[in-house]
Amino acid sequence: MKSQYVTFTNEAENVLAARFTAPIGVKDYHTAIFAHCFTCNKNFKAVKQIAEAMTHRGFGVLQIDFTGLGSSKGNFEDTSFSTNVEDLVAGADWLRENYEAPSILVGHSLGGAAVIYAAEKIEEVQAVATIGAPSDPEHVSHLFDESIEEIMKKGYANVDIGGRPFTIKKEFIEDLQNKRLDNILKNQKKKAFLFLHSPQDNVVEIAHARKLYEAAHHPKSFLSLDGADHLLTNNEDSEYAGEVIGAWVKRYLPPREKVERGDEQHIQIRLSADDGYTTEIIDKKHRWLADEPEDVGGTDLGPTPYGLLSSALGACTAMTLKMYADRKEWNLEEINIEIEHDKTHATDCEHDEDEKAKIDRFKRRISVKGNLDDKQIKKLGEIADKCPVHKTLTTKSQIETDIELE
Repeated sequence: MKSQYVTFTNEAENVLAARFTAPIGVKDYHTAIFAHCFTCNKNFKAVKQIAEAMTHRGFGVLQIDFTGLGSSKGNFEDTSFSTNVEDLVAGADWLRENYEAPSILVGHSLGGAAVIYAAEKIEEVQAVATIGAPSDPEHVSHLFDESIEEIMKKGYANVDIGGRPFTIKKEFIEDLQNKRLDNILKNQKKKAFLFLHSPQDNVVEIAHARKLYEAAHHPKSFLSLDGADHLLTNNEDSEYAGEVIGAWVKRYLPPREKVERGDEQHIQIRLSADDGYTTEIIDKKHRWLADEPEDVGGTDLGPTPYGLLSSALGACTAMTLKMYADRKEWNLEEINIEIEHDKTHATDCEHDEDEKAKIDRFKRRISVKGNLDDKQIKKLGEIADKCPVHKTLTTKSQIETDIELE
């Protein structure tokens, strides 16, 4: 996954800040825009994790700071729901000029309401996904109920939202009151919609999802984020939401041309400063993660590098045995392999080396099922030692390294 910070100008000439994450190893991909929740920003944890999960699914994702929030310029007090929508349109313009227009819009909470409106203004959008979105944008005003009278009387009020001070103007309230999502949804007949919502959401009740679903045309889907809170503070909830959205939307988008690299082994690895030890691995069209356990500072989102190495040995062993048995037409029904890795003193392995030196030791236990005699089982044991990864691990390899500053 490649990440870059970008800026562009909205309709009011304010410079907006955004992060664009793109999948590595893919030249032809669909793009998406993510709209954060009210008073949040692109660096909000759930925003980053959902965007990264979608990027792992092969999407380029633009995460925008709305005007006056995060790193974007302008005054928050001069913004409204409508300016949020215009910020999304400005983001679509940037994508159109630099990559391609967004195929999907994703929004969290009030950002979910904003993407529904923005989808009508961005012709290329084919799908919309909302997370914990209100069916009525005015619902957000409950965050400052105690100040509504003051806002309407004085024209503004200073309110506390999530422990941070914000100035809310009368125009903001009036703009929310004039927005009806049900009418907007009824007019969007050619776009697919996915509404994700938690039954335990105590900020925006799940009844809002029902209203949105009923107002939308097919194709439409609903997914329960059971157990999640409104802000998706649990990492598993935000990652799950991103994975589901990335998988769901591909059903409604045209397939992209696959870029073939030939027969050579070409693996790409990416680890950024923000990822801890979570490392993205790409082998042609396949993507997975490596990580370290939590007790050494990792987040345990994938196997360790040595776990991957052990897996390679086990998988190669199983494939080699299967190929040999098929060629011999033996009745080999199932192969089970366990691999353990450790480091042991060289003297323990009868090597004439420094007695303090250690070498890597892999313990491989193989069990097979099938109609096989003792002679065939013994032969399979010999074949296991001939698998390509086994040979690589037991012979010297050459590693050539080039390093450069991007």
